[in-house]
Amino acid sequence: MATATSESSTALTRRGIPIDPDLRVLALGSFANRFGAGAVMTTSALFFTRKVGFSATEVALAMSVAAIVGIVVQVPAGHLGDTRGPREMLTRCMIGAAIFSAPPAFARTPWVLAVLLGLLALFERSAGAVNQGVIAQLATGGRAVLFKAYLRAVTNTALGLGAVFGGIALAIDETWAYVAVFFLNALFTGFAAWNTSRLPHLPPYRRGAGEPRLAVLRDWPYVVIVIITGLYSLHFFVMELGLALYISQRTQAPTVMVSVLLILNTAMVALFQVRMSRHSDSVEAGGKALVRGSLWIAAGFAIIALADRGSWWLAVGFLVAGSMVHVVGEMIGSGGQWGLQMGLAPHERQGQYQGFAGLGFSVMAVIGPPIVTFFCVEQGERGWLMLAAIMVGISLVSVPAARWALASRERYGFTPHSG
Repeated sequence: MATATSESSTALTRRGIPIDPDLRVLALGSFANRFGAGAVMTTSALFFTRKVGFSATEVALAMSVAAIVGIVVQVPAGHLGDTRGPREMLTRCMIGAAIFSAPPAFARTPWVLAVLLGLLALFERSAGAVNQGVIAQLATGGRAVLFKAYLRAVTNTALGLGAVFGGIALAIDETWAYVAVFFLNALFTGFAAWNTSRLPHLPPYRRGAGEPRLAVLRDWPYVVIVIITGLYSLHFFVMELGLALYISQRTQAPTVMVSVLLILNTAMVALFQVRMSRHSDSVEAGGKALVRGSLWIAAGFAIIALADRGSWWLAVGFLVAGSMVHVVGEMIGSGGQWGLQMGLAPHERQGQYQGFAGLGFSVMAVIGPPIVTFFCVEQGERGWLMLAAIMVGISLVSVPAARWALASRERYGFTPHSG
């Protein structure tokens, strides 16, 4: 296993381009899909509030409806991908996402917006769940974590470039420019849908007699791992939401630092995610990577906590230093999460299992914002230190949990994707 992994690590890309043809197709599709999404993410809230006339609360509620739809459909969609053909199901879901990407721009009541965003989430989240299973099945030879790492780097780059395009629409600040962003997203999503047809056919999984339809729901060790990795993902929301509120309400740093830190994070992930994920290609290694990552994350939080103590230039220094330390832990920890989530799943049912694994992050997206607001803003420095301790505590549980889950695989009737 170690030799194969080493070989796959050194031969993943040549001059930044994937050597594996399947990874090239996956990367091209991910870039196209997330470029359009980055542009929409940058502009949609302002478009609906400033041009359409919705209140911020109405937009937030519509987005919450979409988030709930996304949570509900992930596991069934992953199961359908396994049993109906992963590539074919992925193509259908991507086509649906392309069709419903532009219509939200024409919503003129909050309820219509909620319905349209819900339909879009139905196809987008379904595609995401099926796609995770496709990646895990195509990345043979212990390369699953490296495939995910490369695709995350591509995704971050695409989101950043898409945000630049969205910034142009913000600068124009005309309704037609905002609507054009939605159509751009539809166009790029349609291209990504076509691109999926270039992936190889993966045979559908046939359930055995008496086998439950959604076996992952009875796989308690895997459920525990998903809970752990879901809690671990809290740090993403700390840096995306909590840090922005902390900068604006408790430090002397200029608010432009929110954008600066986001750009630095995106660049670091694009450059170093693959390298930081190379030692997370098994279940036990994944658990240990969560611990290593949490120590870096905790150190980053502790440094950021000092940003409310002094002048603006000291605040900026602590914010930059803490964010750079955090992103190292983010990259190491992400590799660990993928190693656990994919390594413990049966190869032929990766769609169902990865759809379920995605629930951890999706649920945290619902409960995370009030948690990080409490710790990062209301508690200030003490809250950041408490979050640091929480992250380390979560990761320490992952190591014995990973060993227990790995030892249970035979009891659940299958060989894990990787040991």
